[in-house]
Amino acid sequence: MWRNLLIQAIYQVTVLLIFNFSGKIVLNLKNEPQEHANMVKNTVIFNGFVLCQIFNEFNARKPEEMNVFEGVTKNHFFIGIVGTTFILQIIIIEFLGKFATTVKLSLNLWLVCLAIGIFSWPLAVVGKLIPVPQTPLAKVFIKPYQRCVAARRNSS
Repeated sequence: MWRNLLIQAIYQVTVLLIFNFSGKIVLNLKNEPQEHANMVKNTVIFNGFVLCQIFNEFNARKPEEMNVFEGVTKNHFFIGIVGTTFILQIIIIEFLGKFATTVKLSLNLWLVCLAIGIFSWPLAVVGKLIPVPQTPLAKVFIKPYQRCVAARRNSS
């Protein structure tokens, strides 16, 4: 679980920071009016982030298995949550612009956002190839800390 969390966090923070600081260039919004370009960039950041979460829900279902889709159609509750979240996201972006401070996105920008989200799937597969130690990380860090605290008490 920690492995997936770290990999996804690094990926999402990196992508979203790139869009935050270079989004107008990446999205080819240089010729747009400044305010509109900022709104489009911010909407893509928001949409990309939400879609990353939606697609990462599949990875979170089976953190140790390569095929995260196995049995997904049998879990109607999961499908309902993912589907509802996706539909609500479309509604927020396309129809609730004033409420959510978003703008409608073109099909191309939707595809960019979907690509950002979908990339979490192959990234998770690559991450699962990284070996994880059998000893839980907490034990690795707590033992030296406990020894340090005991040594301080003994020296006092």
